[in-house]
Amino acid sequence: MLAKQLSWMLPWPKLTCGKGIACMKVGKYENAKAALEAGTSLVPGESRFTNLIKECDELIAEETGESKNHAADAQVNIVSRKDAVPEDTSSQAPMVIPSKPKYRHEFYQKPEEVVVSIFAKGIQASWVTVDFGEQTLSVSFEVPGEDGYHFQPRLFGKIKPDECKYNILSTKVEFRLAKAEPGLHWASLEYNKQTAVVQRIAVSSEIAQKPTYPSSKPKRVDWDKIEAQVKKEEKEEKLDGDAALNSFFRGIYQDADEDTRRAMKKSFVESNGTVLSTNWKEVGTKKVEGSPPDGMEMRKWEY
Repeated sequence: MLAKQLSWMLPWPKLTCGKGIACMKVGKYENAKAALEAGTSLVPGESRFTNLIKECDELIAEETGESKNHAADAQVNIVSRKDAVPEDTSSQAPMVIPSKPKYRHEFYQKPEEVVVSIFAKGIQASWVTVDFGEQTLSVSFEVPGEDGYHFQPRLFGKIKPDECKYNILSTKVEFRLAKAEPGLHWASLEYNKQTAVVQRIAVSSEIAQKPTYPSSKPKRVDWDKIEAQVKKEEKEEKLDGDAALNSFFRGIYQDADEDTRRAMKKSFVESNGTVLSTNWKEVGTKKVEGSPPDGMEMRKWEY
């Protein structure tokens, strides 16, 4: 008896007992039972461990019984669903899948017109009916053997019906709508309240306020003005030596009549650049011989 009391006073039995009680409080009955059984091996026959193990067994039994009941209820529910009579869906309305439209349209615009295209292959002129209104476009296709197609939008802006036209092509029908207000930007083809606020192309303001940044547009060059400026600079420039002499002869040639120019050309070429005459009567009837400067002689170039 004394040995039993002394063994209980050791720390291990107390720890296992405390662990078992703590596990029971948090609902971990299996862990609690394992800890208590470990304590029993340390203190065989201790009533405290025996009573706690018995309590754990009862709690485990209750918990297992509830689980079995829940499992049985779930099985009954599954069976009842399998045995249930399927609902009669014949009275329900069938699902309606919207069909893809046979024709589609798109548009683009210029400052003076809006171009609308309805893509339709093989449309004949006799099947097409078109009417242009002040702010409407009415189009109808009556293709034999098919349902009629009607396209009647209220346009974003007003048009000029008399200036509108259309053209039937192999793959589409193209409509050209003349804007009643050229330069008015259409935010969409059809009118609606959200796009009622329009944007106008301010042509006059663009012209009045020229951009100050560099532009890639070609600029017009006044060549006459540039030529006059070059001539003025040439006249005012002070030249020396051969440059002055050439400038002098160039001035004579520019202001001379046709005979004088012919004489200057002929004499210069035939004399190999040693004679320059302005008298056509003198040089026009004979070949002009070369006249080298003093102290020099002319020789024929041999290749």
